[in-house]
Amino acid sequence: MKEDFLLSQLEQRRAQHALRELKLPAPHMVDFCSNDYLGLARSAAMQEAVHTLLGERPYMHGSTGSRLLAGNYAWIEEAESNLAAFHAAAAGLIFNSGYDANVGVFSCIPQKDDTVIYDQLIHASIRDGIRLGRAQSFSFFHNDVHDLEKKLGRAKGNVFVAVESVYSMDGDKAPLTEIAAACEKAGAHLIVDEAHATGVIGPQGEGLVQALGLAGSCFARVHTFGKAVGCHGAIVLGSATLRSYLVNFSRSFIYTTALPPTAVAAIMASYNLFPYMTEARAHLSALISRFREATSMLQVLPGDTPIQIVLTPGNEVTRRQAAALQAAGLDVRAILHPTVPKGQERLRIVLHSFNTFEEVDTCIKVLLQ
Repeated sequence: MKEDFLLSQLEQRRAQHALRELKLPAPHMVDFCSNDYLGLARSAAMQEAVHTLLGERPYMHGSTGSRLLAGNYAWIEEAESNLAAFHAAAAGLIFNSGYDANVGVFSCIPQKDDTVIYDQLIHASIRDGIRLGRAQSFSFFHNDVHDLEKKLGRAKGNVFVAVESVYSMDGDKAPLTEIAAACEKAGAHLIVDEAHATGVIGPQGEGLVQALGLAGSCFARVHTFGKAVGCHGAIVLGSATLRSYLVNFSRSFIYTTALPPTAVAAIMASYNLFPYMTEARAHLSALISRFREATSMLQVLPGDTPIQIVLTPGNEVTRRQAAALQAAGLDVRAILHPTVPKGQERLRIVLHSFNTFEEVDTCIKVLLQ
């Protein structure tokens, strides 16, 4: 079978030096790349907690069907109730991934005569969900509340505002207090993706929304489990009405096999651990401060999250910088054009609670050379 129509597009990517390829992680390198901010994905305590939970009840590696058919079970509903309580929400619904959750929310809730306004740096999963829906949509300048207010002024129908609490390729936080106030004034529904804040921000890792006391200002929140939570899946939090609506209309929930009990055990084991990882979060915060103070003369984007962005304009410059860091045994990845706009090429340096001051100092030394 001829595949020229595929090969031509791959060759175009290769010519642009933008061809993506899967790579295995290098076990000998220091992790400055993954989203495992608290180290739970590799934690012995996490493994022990999972085994303890699984030993307390019968479990299977498969759920055997979708939640609306054979795949629902008491433990997953118990987990939803427990997570909703932890995150100060009335109800929650577990999805198989953050991507599924965002696609499921934005494809089915906004209707034909409604409007979705989203931050221009919003995650691809939210853009895909909007694209699958029938509402009109437009973006506002990144973290620009004034521009958001202008866009709210010309929105029609039910209005939904989509933001992330922490942006994965810039490492900065959304001005949620101001955004929530603008939404309240305009009567808009605020939806916050907390993927990169869960486990890290707040006294117990509850996320930026709760840390700012804004849980009651959100129509929906999405907390994903593939970053600091160290496992897989996501939960959409909101009212009991929202949960029922998603069960009835969200296609990425309805038409997929449910997460198995073993996955739920990992979720609950992590939630039993990370709220009490105060020292780990404090160490992570100290690493962030050290990195930022020592790299103040570089083009480092503002932000006090584990995601630290060093701008290195030009693909070739960025590749060389990344290669130098990798040669020093540090797993740092280059983010190149066209993934980011030309002139905005960067190194995405992710700090973790398991990183040491010595490792961070090595990273700083290579960057300053």
